[in-house]
Amino acid sequence: MAGGMSAECPEPGLQGQSPGPGRQCPPPITPASWSLPRWRAYVAAAVLCYINLLNYMNWFIIAGVLLDIQEVFQISDNHAGLLQTVFVSCLLLSAPVFGYLGDRHSRKATMSFGILLWSGAGLSSSFISPRYSWLFFLSRGIVGTGSASYSTIAPTVLGDLFVRDQRTRVLAVFYIFIPVGSGLGYVLGSAVTMLTGNWRWALRIMPCLEAMALILLILLVPDPPRGAAEAQGEGATGGSRSSWCEDIRYLGKNWSFVWSTLGVTAMAFVTGALGFWAPKFLFEARVVHGLQPPCFQEPCSNPDSLIFGSLTIMTGIIGVILGAEAARRYKKVIPRAEPLICASSLLATAPCLYLALVLAPNTLLASYVFLGLGELLLSCNWAVVADILLSVVVPRCRGTAEALQITVGHILGDAGSPYLTGLISSVLRARRPDSYLQRFLSLQQSFLCCAFVIALGGGCFLLTALYLERDEARAWQPVTGTPDSKDVDSNDLERQGLLSGTGASTEEP
Repeated sequence: MAGGMSAECPEPGLQGQSPGPGRQCPPPITPASWSLPRWRAYVAAAVLCYINLLNYMNWFIIAGVLLDIQEVFQISDNHAGLLQTVFVSCLLLSAPVFGYLGDRHSRKATMSFGILLWSGAGLSSSFISPRYSWLFFLSRGIVGTGSASYSTIAPTVLGDLFVRDQRTRVLAVFYIFIPVGSGLGYVLGSAVTMLTGNWRWALRIMPCLEAMALILLILLVPDPPRGAAEAQGEGATGGSRSSWCEDIRYLGKNWSFVWSTLGVTAMAFVTGALGFWAPKFLFEARVVHGLQPPCFQEPCSNPDSLIFGSLTIMTGIIGVILGAEAARRYKKVIPRAEPLICASSLLATAPCLYLALVLAPNTLLASYVFLGLGELLLSCNWAVVADILLSVVVPRCRGTAEALQITVGHILGDAGSPYLTGLISSVLRARRPDSYLQRFLSLQQSFLCCAFVIALGGGCFLLTALYLERDEARAWQPVTGTPDSKDVDSNDLERQGLLSGTGASTEEP
């Protein structure tokens, strides 16, 4: 309301008051409701899950044919690691831009642009001559830029289609496709190379699947109002828009978001290094054990890409379901269950990764077992960390929050970890005799820092648990901008119907 009118008209929700003399109050304005049939919401979620699958297949399809790419373009381990670093660096640089656009403009149009960008760049990269290796690196950067639009915006759309337990379950299914897509990337790259004798065909198949995804996105996925699922008035009507700098200041003071972002960063560091180098690490272990001949020319037969990809798919499905179900059950009893689940799984992952690395020279089977167990524990967190973000951040700046978490996670995480791992391996190898055993040991020892980083991530989630309840209460506070720093009394929230999900107040004073 305007300032003069609020002086004589009662605030919405106050009874027994009359307007001042000669004035008539306008009827209360109820935010326009937005609803979608449940079946349409689930269809939209299925389409978004399918696109997420393709998104993460693009992330790791290069890792599945890395040996062939190194042979074609004649690049060493440290330069091969730059392929993933360029991809992730472009992703993190563009994520804030897409987060800003996603909070203020059509989310569907932004995601459609991203799909066109990454599919076109991926197809073009399959025709690059070995003489122009720099173009191949550039194309990977463009794929990362397109991927940023989807990774930033898609979870916020799901957050506005579902709420509470439904949202937890849908996010669990959505994030299952991170490990499933990653694993299928290895499988597709390796299988197509073996069938065709040319690794480039793996990059030519993906655009066909992505064209179908774009059509399904345009036809079947709605663009819900921000905050529609929570039925908050500011989400339904749009409310006053805070600036990007105000959103960043709010997120910087949201300690649950800050500490969970650092925990996600530790996860990204480890998954980036393992996801890119694990197939080659296992291949070299197999060579050391005499189970596989070395690769001297393409196509390189690497069954470990298929095995590791299949292992990633299985552990990913089981882990995401276990983590989401544990969070859904225990947060009803323990409000801080979600960050505690993340912390315990990461702290348990650290010794598993360490044992997988140190046992590889002696027994490949034990290495696979502990590597699979570590992947299973890591996968428990994918859906849970997304639910933490959606529950502690107000709807109007969730896109910015996703973008900031992606940016920080990639800058300090998987943007540098593949390159750092390859660089350490190259430095260690240069100081040792040139033998297959020393090559393997150099790569093995470059991996050891991952076990310590993931333990630090577990500590960050323990700190997240200290602030979770307070920040969740603030996220439910009905305001016109980003929430202020005052704590919210839960009884007040209950009276407004926000905690019970009955709706928002009719108008803000």
